[in-house]
Amino acid sequence: MELRHLRYFIAVAEEEHMTRAAERLGMQQPPLSQQIRDLERELGVQLFDRTPRSVRLNTAGRVFLEDARALLAGAERAAVRVQQVTRGQIGRIAVGYTSSASLHPRVPQLIRAFHARHPMIALDSQENTTRDLLEAVAGEALDAVFVRASAKRYPALSSLVLDQEEMVIALPIEHPLARKRGALALADLAAEPFILYRREDGPGVQDELLAACAQAGFAPRVVADVPRLLSAITLVASGRGVTLLPRSLEMLHRESVRYRALDVASAFTIPLTLVYREPAAETPLARFVEAARARPGDRIRLD
Repeated sequence: MELRHLRYFIAVAEEEHMTRAAERLGMQQPPLSQQIRDLERELGVQLFDRTPRSVRLNTAGRVFLEDARALLAGAERAAVRVQQVTRGQIGRIAVGYTSSASLHPRVPQLIRAFHARHPMIALDSQENTTRDLLEAVAGEALDAVFVRASAKRYPALSSLVLDQEEMVIALPIEHPLARKRGALALADLAAEPFILYRREDGPGVQDELLAACAQAGFAPRVVADVPRLLSAITLVASGRGVTLLPRSLEMLHRESVRYRALDVASAFTIPLTLVYREPAAETPLARFVEAARARPGDRIRLD
């Protein structure tokens, strides 16, 4: 029994007339009648009560019609699904992010928009350090990651800068500089105890910070070396020292931390970067990168 037999049978059952069913199917009536007889022989049952003017389903035919419709619908769904897989509309991708990158509004916005446009692509996520995330992409354990660094050390990987975010000063709430209004010069921190991030866990961020301090005429006096930006905020909140953070982290520990902008001469930014293995066309990862390249308000194709 072939799918065409099911289509022929359904057409005859719905039209209750061989000639009308043949016209609907775009074929001649004699071959259609022969195909229905062949189907009945294969099943070993009569499906229709026949009269000179019409053919009507009998009890066996009504039961078979229900199953035939389900079988045909299932086959059509299977064809659609395999086409969707081929076009990258169904599948799974694994995405990672650092704790600070996850707090940038662009990250949840992108993931939410992607899921809305491609609900049949599952997205697994995990948080880790920059180094471990980049190693995971290079080792194909993850497909793409959001980090605050470049991927220069991984020439086989591709990257897309999603934003250049201003850095701000984080001060303990009781610090004298916290009471000053307006922007501060980076040189104002020359004598302050600094909370710094480990370079092996955050390549790029520490480099930018140290370069900015050098341009301001000093090397920071480091009192704590932490693996994550969120750890740095916690130490600032406890009064251990000062640090510099991306502006999107300003909402954290506001009861015990004061944030101040850098003045024009001191201002610098760090990137929010999507790092990924270059995807083949029409794959779930290609869809994700396409969504990341789109600017807010752009239309992203659904097919």
